[in-house]
Amino acid sequence: MGAVSSCCESCFRSRRSQQYEPLLLENEREAVADLLQYLENRTTTNFFQGSPLTALTTLSFSDNVDLQRSAALAFAEITEKEVRPVGRDTLDPILFLLSSQDTEVQRAASAALGNLAVNTDNKLLIVKLGGLEPLIRQMLSPNVEVQCNAVGCVTNLATHDDNKTKIAKSGALVPLTRLARSKDMRVQRNATGALLNMTHSDENRQQLVNAGAIPVLVSLLNSMDTDVQYYCTTALSNIAVDGANRKKLAQSESKLVTSLVALMDSPSLKVQCQAALALRNLASDEKYQLEIVKADGLTSLLRLLQSTYLPLILSSAACVRNVSIHPQNESPIIESGFLQPLINLLSFKDNEEVQCHAISTLRNLAASSEKNKTAIVKAGAVQSIKELVLEVPMNVQSEMTACVAVLALSDELKGQLLEMGICEVLIPLTNSPSSEVQGNSAAALGNLSSKDGRTASDDYSAFNDVWEKPDGGMHRYLYNFLTSVDATFQHIAVWTIVQLLESGDPQLISNIRLSGLLNPSIRQLALSRTPSATSSVGTPRSHRSQSQSYADTDTGEGQGEIQLLARRILEFVDGDVDGGLPRSAAGSHVAGSSVSSARDEELRRSVREAFSTGSHH
Repeated sequence: MGAVSSCCESCFRSRRSQQYEPLLLENEREAVADLLQYLENRTTTNFFQGSPLTALTTLSFSDNVDLQRSAALAFAEITEKEVRPVGRDTLDPILFLLSSQDTEVQRAASAALGNLAVNTDNKLLIVKLGGLEPLIRQMLSPNVEVQCNAVGCVTNLATHDDNKTKIAKSGALVPLTRLARSKDMRVQRNATGALLNMTHSDENRQQLVNAGAIPVLVSLLNSMDTDVQYYCTTALSNIAVDGANRKKLAQSESKLVTSLVALMDSPSLKVQCQAALALRNLASDEKYQLEIVKADGLTSLLRLLQSTYLPLILSSAACVRNVSIHPQNESPIIESGFLQPLINLLSFKDNEEVQCHAISTLRNLAASSEKNKTAIVKAGAVQSIKELVLEVPMNVQSEMTACVAVLALSDELKGQLLEMGICEVLIPLTNSPSSEVQGNSAAALGNLSSKDGRTASDDYSAFNDVWEKPDGGMHRYLYNFLTSVDATFQHIAVWTIVQLLESGDPQLISNIRLSGLLNPSIRQLALSRTPSATSSVGTPRSHRSQSQSYADTDTGEGQGEIQLLARRILEFVDGDVDGGLPRSAAGSHVAGSSVSSARDEELRRSVREAFSTGSHH
């Protein structure tokens, strides 16, 4: 508190030496004397109540500008040393000083108010008492020091959610946007910090866009100041959460992606992280997914993905996930060397969100190309999934089983996946507490069981190996799904049984024909047209994303298909047919090359739907 003593005491003593004392009112002389005494005992004095506050208040409301300066300086230096919740009796004199025409008084009063605005209770009370109006006036001051303090105070006030909308509607955004271009770096930092604090709600973001903040924020991405870069990058990341704002950015800010890609190589880790997150939000849109790759964003994203710093891993993984949605980006991502780092992140047990982003990216990369599916399996993705899937959190299980279901669409890879023993982990997961995990696991098993253009050399022994185990094996899983109240699950079961019967494998055919567990349920479904309930498993993340064969089961047509498939099974079970279904019954949509292309198209569409809207957090 030595600075307070030297400042205030020198003011008062100077005034006496210039014979100002006769000009002071009696109460002002007493206030000066009292304050000097309190400053002598400053270590034990509470300036926010009682006589010390009364003395400061008297000087604040004086008509003598020198006394106002002394009071304002005292408030500034006292609050710099100590901040506590204060009442109206403290704020009123400071707000009065803020309305002074004297630059020195304005500067010190706005500094004091900014110091007090660090406290949560004070933030609310300052706004409630009308503090925004004089602060906006001070932001328009020609004096840089006054601008800096006023903007700094608004920045602190804007950290409280209850104040944000009031600030947005107060007229503060236009001067804040103008001051963000200030040549004074302190003013620029405070102004961009304030703008960032205003980007945390839809309504405020819109007010900010209307105030013309977007071009200012984009231009300041190239600032040499790390704090300004960080504030602007984070603000733009928040603004890009809204689809309408992304369209505005796309129309008017042609250099945005290039600037953000450059910032992923910033010396500052927090700037790198926010740049990746901003690109992640932009990559909710197809245009930006392509533009990020075109701007060589993959090089920096790959480096961040292999960082040891969790926020960088998380932000880059989220960004790559969105970029991978576009079919044209699948091969460039694989060719840039992402497969192994993504597979390594599947076992990143410190953060399940990282695991989810990694496996979802792999699923996207596998979506539309046989070559990419093969590369993913060759890189060891399925082996890692098999080792991890029973132990990872449920959300990760859902993504992993969905990825296997996509890979299992490839006729060339089915045998390889079966040889790896993937069924051994999929079967237990058909009994998961999560309907999504259940559906995705069953979809994967169904896709593994189906094959276009079967040959005598096709090996279905893997299904015989798991017919009764683990956890009751295929046998118990198919029974559970046949007897489910969910029509989607019933459909998966009858469709899968048709595939197994069409395999021509004598052991499988015998297992199904002789099953006292399955056949009663199949007969019941063959006779019934009563609509069953459907579960939430029919979402873009569920088994319907993986195979076209299971679509439309929540409609009457789906129920009819369940009945048709059940009857086809019974024709086989009750008839004298060996090695396949009667040809008159075999020509359904579950076989034939046309289904494969339809299935791929359904998959591509569902993957786009799954991630095109859920890209900001």
